[in-house]
Amino acid sequence: MTDFDEADIAAMRREGDLRGFMRDQLRAGQDRKTAPPAVKPPPPPGHMPGAWPAGTRPPDPPPRRHTDADWLYALDRYRTGYGHDNDPCHCGSCPTTTKET
Repeated sequence: MTDFDEADIAAMRREGDLRGFMRDQLRAGQDRKTAPPAVKPPPPPGHMPGAWPAGTRPPDPPPRRHTDADWLYALDRYRTGYGHDNDPCHCGSCPTTTKET
């Protein structure tokens, strides 16, 4: 029963059924709001939970781009201050520049 007017409400109020009618309306509205549960698709054939799919393997580790000697050379340059952004002539003894506004 979704179509009702003032006369129906007045009649329900006289008979004492208005409270029950309103509760039924609330229940019907709540039932419409609930969505049916989503259906989970079945797993593909041969699926093993937690394992790599058949015919695959974990990725290789990334290749090393720098050797240990490269890192030591860069560290020595950093410690001496050679080639730093604040050292435009790369002498290692230039004062640091700061921007003042």
